[in-house]
Amino acid sequence: MTADGQPSAVLFRKRRVLEMTYLEALEHIHSLGKFGSKPGLERISQMLELMGNPHKKLKCIHVAGTNGKGSTCTFLASVLKEHGLKVGLYTSPFVTEFNERIRVDGKNISDTDLASYTELTYKKSLLSFDDEHPITEFEFITALAFKYFYDSGCDVVVLEVGLGGRLDATNVIEAPLASIIAKIDLDHTGILGDTVEKIAMEKCGIIKKGCPVVTTTENIGSVVDVIAAVAAEKDSELFFNKDFVPEIISSDIFGTSFIYNGERFELKMSGRHQVDNALTALKTVRLLFPKITYDEIYRGFKKAEIAARCELISENPLLLLDGSHNPNGTEALDKMLDTAEVNDAAAVIGFMADKDVSNALKKVLHRFSDIFTVSVESNKRSMRADELAELCKRLGANAIDTAGYSEAIEMALGTKKPVVVFGSLYLAGDIRPLLLKASKTDKTLP
Repeated sequence: MTADGQPSAVLFRKRRVLEMTYLEALEHIHSLGKFGSKPGLERISQMLELMGNPHKKLKCIHVAGTNGKGSTCTFLASVLKEHGLKVGLYTSPFVTEFNERIRVDGKNISDTDLASYTELTYKKSLLSFDDEHPITEFEFITALAFKYFYDSGCDVVVLEVGLGGRLDATNVIEAPLASIIAKIDLDHTGILGDTVEKIAMEKCGIIKKGCPVVTTTENIGSVVDVIAAVAAEKDSELFFNKDFVPEIISSDIFGTSFIYNGERFELKMSGRHQVDNALTALKTVRLLFPKITYDEIYRGFKKAEIAARCELISENPLLLLDGSHNPNGTEALDKMLDTAEVNDAAAVIGFMADKDVSNALKKVLHRFSDIFTVSVESNKRSMRADELAELCKRLGANAIDTAGYSEAIEMALGTKKPVVVFGSLYLAGDIRPLLLKASKTDKTLP
């Protein structure tokens, strides 16, 4: 910040004509994806050192987990904003547009700021990195986000882990206000380990010495044992909502109302699993911000929303979009559809080939009498539509592979049944604009 309180990057833009456009910024960022994922903190540490170590000047809440971490982050950011704090939110992947990965007070980083900060970060990266020793896309964006949050004067940053925890670029922070471990399940087993205990150990790598740890009550048994052991080793107190059980008042496709410890809350996000995510956020904010009020929490929960998390696109025809792509996620989707009494429905699905697609489908296929498969057009890791259809048939489902999104949507709506679109978040990002158009709605999320 400058003496007159303006972000330094604002003056940086005023001093010269912006050289890098928004589209050029995205092109540069995505070009780094060719270097893949390279776990480790050496490159991100070096990059941030060149940028003045903005991450060391921020107060962060760090969130890891297999499922629910994005929703938990969203609940946290919404409540803290209601409390009057300036809140940075860093999440991945994006669904509607790239800018949503970096947000301040609920607003995406602007195209102009993304271009400006990409150029600034790029110039710093030129000092130490080349094609033989590249910084990855996620490291680049993480460094950019820390700088943007610092320049924006954020009071708190809610920081979602990209992959794992221990070696994730976000784990460069040294002393978070709290470390949150959301629901742990099998995912990315080739990288993180082939048991929930091994995966939990990687996620618990974000736990820092003397910093409190909060976890969801969805984590049970050996997973909690791992979390508790790491917390004890780090001399970090472990907290979770074990004393009270939420009473569900109502739960449907429009959201959930529940009572917890005598207080009533309402969620716009539907599904019983979102109650657990909200309660994890509740425990965290009351632990860290004891002056926070019930009204602030109530408003924050009710306003919180995130695209492609059991998202109601249209009531008539009933059209739902969900980014459930692993067994735990599709199990949560199945429970939500059961509560909403959605049966004999049609589905449009697309998955990444490296996911546990078979077990994910087994949790929810019984809900659908018609399934239309697609290849996820934006990601080369996609399972082919014909392979996915064959897998569904082997599991006893009626499945047809389609030529693309438009055909799949048309065929699903043509059944005159409720339609659920689920699978990869990359699919959700690709197909959401088409679903909004097909349902003749003008709904948008920031």
